[in-house]
Amino acid sequence: MYAIIETGGKQYWVEPGQNLQVEKLEAEAGAAVELKTLWAANGEGTSPDAKAAKTAKVTAEVVRHLRGRKIIVFKKRPKKGYEKTKGHRQNLTEIRIKEIVL
Repeated sequence: MYAIIETGGKQYWVEPGQNLQVEKLEAEAGAAVELKTLWAANGEGTSPDAKAAKTAKVTAEVVRHLRGRKIIVFKKRPKKGYEKTKGHRQNLTEIRIKEIVL
């Protein structure tokens, strides 16, 4: 079973049992969440079907909440003496895909 899900404005190709880091979800660790499905198919090479995406359900379990690696943003204007450094760490949620039901 395969599916394409959407969460946090991004799309992910998932399989059952896969661990995945997505943008932070408002759910406690250990809770089950249902994710928006864009496309789903079984392992027999089923053709993409618009109806399958509407009826498919992807269930995931929240493993933990964490923060991503730090990203440094550096801006500079040549010959002006302007330098600005800023950092960012994204809040993430690690999920485990439990099942995909067509």
